[in-house]
Amino acid sequence: MKVRILRQESPVSKPYWQEFSYEGSTNQTVAGLIDELNYRDDLKDINGKPAPRISWECSCLQGMCGGCAMVINGRPALACETFLRNLKGDVVTIEPLKKFPTISDLVVDRGSIQENLKKVNACIEEYKGADPREYDQMYATAKCLKCGLCLEVCPNYKGGKTFFGAAFANDCYLISTRSKTMDEPMKKAYTKHFSKSCSKALSCVEVCPMEIPTLKSIASMNRRK
Repeated sequence: MKVRILRQESPVSKPYWQEFSYEGSTNQTVAGLIDELNYRDDLKDINGKPAPRISWECSCLQGMCGGCAMVINGRPALACETFLRNLKGDVVTIEPLKKFPTISDLVVDRGSIQENLKKVNACIEEYKGADPREYDQMYATAKCLKCGLCLEVCPNYKGGKTFFGAAFANDCYLISTRSKTMDEPMKKAYTKHFSKSCSKALSCVEVCPMEIPTLKSIASMNRRK
């Protein structure tokens, strides 16, 4: 199996493709594949040229942290949940998420997700207690990993300058349903930074590793505002 990885040594260096060979089991995940390459005593590319260790990030390797989000064979996914046996062909192409600045190889800076929440002071402040009818949706929405996959596939997300994306819409829903003081501010922020620009492509729902029913959050916020 051939493994093609888009590499970049630093935020200011030029990206380049490097290919490796893999002859292990296809029951391995992409995360395990990268680990296996890095565990080699002397990592060399497919032409026998010495290569630096592949930079990537993870925490749990169980689909719970979102750290290993990357683009695998053209589709954004978590590396720890993507098995080689489920990929088509004998070439695995791995790239960093493209909607965020690259730090090194497959490591990107997703700080804009949190910074956009800070811009609109997205917090509960004074808790009011939620309607029990909202519990199921609140629980599902709170599973968001902030992995960035929903933003990667979103046709409207251009780096988070004005449109903040699905992860933000879910946070607006969670805060608006639980805060006495932030209900109206979150409705306004939702309108300005999400609903005015969302085209309802719903690619965010399809790619979400936690299967968050974002459309329900959107419907609830639209009713509330």
